[in-house]
Amino acid sequence: MFYLGLDLGQRRDHTAVAVLEKEDEHPLYAGLRPERLVVRHLQRAPLGTGYPAVVEAVREAVWSEELQGRCAVAVDATGLGAPVVDMLKSARLGCDLAAVTITSGEKETQQGMYFSVPKRDLIGGLQVRLEAGELRIARGIDGVGALVRELMNMRRRDRGGGRVRVGADGFGEHDDLVVALALAVWRARPKPKVRFGDRRLI
Repeated sequence: MFYLGLDLGQRRDHTAVAVLEKEDEHPLYAGLRPERLVVRHLQRAPLGTGYPAVVEAVREAVWSEELQGRCAVAVDATGLGAPVVDMLKSARLGCDLAAVTITSGEKETQQGMYFSVPKRDLIGGLQVRLEAGELRIARGIDGVGALVRELMNMRRRDRGGGRVRVGADGFGEHDDLVVALALAVWRARPKPKVRFGDRRLI
């Protein structure tokens, strides 16, 4: 299974894509060790790349022989992202699509395919995976140096009133690759089981 995170840029920010592969679990170790995620692709689009070109690139990726029918996409729907979500829906990607509005709020909410997720939770989920050794980067892929620089520049700042800002901006580096990767990691998380009393419904 593959998970694609798409962070949409604007005039001064790059659009970035990260693709993760969830490694198949060996039957002998089923449920005994944490799943492993492998970063297979990182890419920043050149500044000024139009959203139609971004949508077409995503469509080509998910319709590739390797990903077709085995992928899920999480796209940043914050700000100007909403029209791009509509374009992605119209592109008939053939895979699950989640539109994520990145917030400074306290908790995650969901309405159908639309999610509101605190940025600190997105980045925190990525950090947990890295520290636990559950996320590794495939050898030889482009963009690793830029990703590492962004990770090194990530900061958490208290803004008063209980508000927290997480990001690399203001420290000489953007965070577009980190956000794209965090979206992919978020999408790859196991879905919670829904229970009613002692009976499992899902």
